[in-house]
Amino acid sequence: MNKTDRMHFLKTYGRRLATAVLGTLLFAAGVNLFIVPISLYSGGFLGIGMVLRTLLVDYAHIPIPANVDIAGILLYIINVPLLVLAYKKLGKRFFVDTLVCVTFQTVFLTLIPIPTVPILTDNLAASIVGGVIAGYGCGMTLQNGGCGGGQDILGLYFMQKDRNFSVGKISMMINIAVFTACALMYDLSTVIYSLIYVAVYNFVTDYTHAQNRNVAAIIITSREDVMPAIRASIDRTATSWEGTGSFAGKKHQILYMVMSQYEAMELRHILKETDPGAFVTFLNVSGILGNFDKHL
Repeated sequence: MNKTDRMHFLKTYGRRLATAVLGTLLFAAGVNLFIVPISLYSGGFLGIGMVLRTLLVDYAHIPIPANVDIAGILLYIINVPLLVLAYKKLGKRFFVDTLVCVTFQTVFLTLIPIPTVPILTDNLAASIVGGVIAGYGCGMTLQNGGCGGGQDILGLYFMQKDRNFSVGKISMMINIAVFTACALMYDLSTVIYSLIYVAVYNFVTDYTHAQNRNVAAIIITSREDVMPAIRASIDRTATSWEGTGSFAGKKHQILYMVMSQYEAMELRHILKETDPGAFVTFLNVSGILGNFDKHL
């Protein structure tokens, strides 16, 4: 990788990681501002952390300030073995990104104050609004190569094994166990509204995280540095051939590749910097057969 490609990679990587961290902030805001104030529970490993928090505070009577939630700290502890899995199976770069995101997520979940008076007193409205904000934040983090830990790590791990798998599916399976426990400990209305929140959260997460929606790109360029820049930034290869423009008779390189919708957005940034005059066509892909790596 030459100096130009390295600088482009660092710039792209920094932008993606910063956006992933912003996603953890949105996730924590959705949970702390709308879900916790009305005593609802999240799903997944955060739900496990919330249940443990309730046991420690309400039953073990450990003194915790009223506007501070320790569920994020408990989630961080639970994440330790999953971070080991991420390091071994999902790559060192993904591990570093996840470690950064999990750390910031823990900080945000701990420091964003819990409103003493709920912002939305209607449980249904709070469940939907909290689910949209938290789900969009989680999807933003995943879309930018980060991960909030917990079921997200497991979902991405199994997604590599099965192309039809999604983070939302593994989350829903874990939630069955979490809310079965909640049903035994709390009233049914708490469980129902928590399930509504989780359903909205999972839907928005899968919709935002574009790993299951792919597009084909046909690029016509006269620059030889376009393909190296694409490989350096999104790690995609292409089928290429030479073409001739019918108007000026100039030789061009034609590139054909398939990528996720997020990578297509990154491709636009790459072409803007390397060849603003490139002609690009994007096509929706309904299915793929053959050797195609689904990137995280």
